[in-house]
Amino acid sequence: MATDQDWMRLALQQAELARQAGEVPVGAVLVRNGELLGVGSNAPIGLADPSAHAEMLALRAAAKLLGNYRLPGCELYITLEPCAMCAGAILHARLARVVYAATDPKTGAAGSVLDLFAEPRLNHHTVVEAGVLADEAAQQLRAFFAERREAARAARRQAQASVPESSR
Repeated sequence: MATDQDWMRLALQQAELARQAGEVPVGAVLVRNGELLGVGSNAPIGLADPSAHAEMLALRAAAKLLGNYRLPGCELYITLEPCAMCAGAILHARLARVVYAATDPKTGAAGSVLDLFAEPRLNHHTVVEAGVLADEAAQQLRAFFAERREAARAARRQAQASVPESSR
């Protein structure tokens, strides 16, 4: 039987697919009773869709497979703490559990910036577990953003080098 770490490793593979596509490396997998129902790799740039976060794509895939927008008894494994949009969708889908790896101190909605999952006025409460393979997920994100910063610096250097000396 697969463990939380096993499912998170699969989510990390999905995040790597996002990175290879030039997207922020976030991946998600949705399972129920040990059966994989949906996967998602971050794709808002490639799909020109602000809602194409990894967890949204995994939710959509599972809902389509099951023929229902409600996903009771399901667990979602995400490499990064969900944002408010994704947390709302998770709650509407009635997921039993969310497991995420790295926290998101800028947009996290499972405790970092706000905690929609702890809101007592909501009629459904999803169990949340944080930190499963957090170091691996955080390193994947750090490496991606370091590569982007270096590429931007290289582009600036290239642009400066192409300016004629007399124009400087």
